[in-house]
Amino acid sequence: MESNNFDIQEELKKLPSRPGVYIMHDEKDHIIYVGKAISLKNRVRQYFQSSRNKGVKIEQMVTHIRRFEYIVTDSELEALVLECNLIKEYRPKYNTMLMDDKTYPFIKVTTNEDYPRVILSRKMQRDKAKYFGPYTSAQAVRDTIDLIHKLYHVRSCNRSLPRDIGKDRPCLNYHIRQCDAPCQGYISREEYGRAIGEVLRFLNGNYDSILKELEDKMNAASEALEFERAIEYRELLNSVQKVAQKQKITDSSGEDRDILAAASEGEDAVVQVFFIRGGRLIGRDHFYLRITKKETGSEILDSFIKQYYAGTPFVPGELMLQEEVEDRELLETWLTTKRGQKVSLRIPKKGTKEKLVELAAENARLILSKDKERLKREEGRTIGAVKEIAKLLGLDEIVRMEAFDISNTNGFESVGSMVVYERGRPKRNDYRKFRIKGIKGADDYGSMREVLTRRFTHGLKEREENAELGKFTVFPDLILMDGGKGQVNVALQVLDELHLNIPVCGMVKDDHHRTRGLYYQNEEIPIQKASEAFRLITRIQDEAHRFAIEYHRQLRGKGQVHSILDDIDGIGPARRKALMQNYPSLDAIRNASLEELSKIPSMNEKAAESVYKFFH
Repeated sequence: MESNNFDIQEELKKLPSRPGVYIMHDEKDHIIYVGKAISLKNRVRQYFQSSRNKGVKIEQMVTHIRRFEYIVTDSELEALVLECNLIKEYRPKYNTMLMDDKTYPFIKVTTNEDYPRVILSRKMQRDKAKYFGPYTSAQAVRDTIDLIHKLYHVRSCNRSLPRDIGKDRPCLNYHIRQCDAPCQGYISREEYGRAIGEVLRFLNGNYDSILKELEDKMNAASEALEFERAIEYRELLNSVQKVAQKQKITDSSGEDRDILAAASEGEDAVVQVFFIRGGRLIGRDHFYLRITKKETGSEILDSFIKQYYAGTPFVPGELMLQEEVEDRELLETWLTTKRGQKVSLRIPKKGTKEKLVELAAENARLILSKDKERLKREEGRTIGAVKEIAKLLGLDEIVRMEAFDISNTNGFESVGSMVVYERGRPKRNDYRKFRIKGIKGADDYGSMREVLTRRFTHGLKEREENAELGKFTVFPDLILMDGGKGQVNVALQVLDELHLNIPVCGMVKDDHHRTRGLYYQNEEIPIQKASEAFRLITRIQDEAHRFAIEYHRQLRGKGQVHSILDDIDGIGPARRKALMQNYPSLDAIRNASLEELSKIPSMNEKAAESVYKFFH
């Protein structure tokens, strides 16, 4: 419904008294706020009642509302889930936004396998494996897994056991005494199971037995004058002690809980989280949020919980908070559903738990104070740079930018890359790779047409199917092409065919392959090289190119790149071999005349013509 024809007072009368989500639009039809309600009729009407004390943020937002829409749900819990998804998808201006997009690793013991492995995992699945974490440092996880291999000699390979026992030679880990080679049957399943049991005890924090065992072995090796072996045991002993020291005891209950506290100043906020697993503090981290002025700590924590736990695979049994949040009972129900077990939100008032929450709050205040200047500089590099680009192009607002690039080798195995920047920061979870399927040879324009068509066709299909958060559902506010007029025109043609209206801008480079300016609406716009806009465009261009090259190398590394000659109709192994014997390179074949190609043994006129046409 167009905002010009939208009568707010009339539409308010039509609102149902049912749970749901409401979506506020401004004069440019941008989504500026998403909220949930147990009664849409009562909640939405409150925004337009002048007698209510709404607070600074809501009063400011209401002046920009030109229309609203709503989605009815069966329950308030359903409305909460939908609200979380819509906020993540549209990042509305007046919703408190989590700026960080972090994921944390787990240590996964594949106890669902006959011969379990110990691996790093970014996802927690319901697959009967055992997960430990999440941890705040991926390097710490890798170091711990490496230590486990040295201590317990469990396998790290992907072989399917017991099916593949004896089918291949043992790997290097066996020869360096980091695996007992169950792949060869050198260790029984029962013995291997006992080793995995020791691994699980180690990961649960039971270090005493392994510390004593290593100390005994070190002393025995030393007495036997086996000093190299004694040094090995000493290093292992030190590594275990280091891991043990990090696992500080925080309480005796042995429960999993997160401790959350917030600090804010102006439009910046920080939420500090302490991660406690099995009663031990395994790490801490902080998260930056963009808020509106005078937003309360309760509102900040409420928004953080919805956004952070909507995306994290692990939910602990308890969240300890600095202060009460408005949707406490509803959040508990939602988190309980997500976890599959009871989750409680608590506000401790005394004792050790209260001190831990205060410690988290103090950390949040220190981080905010320390990082104030850095945050301002970072905002200049990101949001400030995006605003500069929007001003250069005459656009009102840019949140999401997508940049595209093509990479190939001698015209073969062309691949496309799509990198995504939101508010000036790379959003790597949304990066996409495209292996070109319908274009042969070095046709960058044709390849780019295919990439863009696939990207936006998928997006339109996901929207039509009401996919909540598909890979391509969210469309950009600006498309950036790695090139000038030609690439921009290709993009505009694709968008026109799909009836989409998205601004397209070319990133133009000079003869030295350095960023020179922007090509927009048939003219080149110069950018000052000292500006943040110029630096951001350069970063995006380099990132799109890097991502495409990386994918291309990955395909080559897998042995998937074969001779370009294999893609020519009528050229089989014999003719390909004849061509390579007569010409030293693909360029030489490309430059050969039709007459010269026809004279090659095993090449008839039709095959020679096929080769010539392919390269010309």
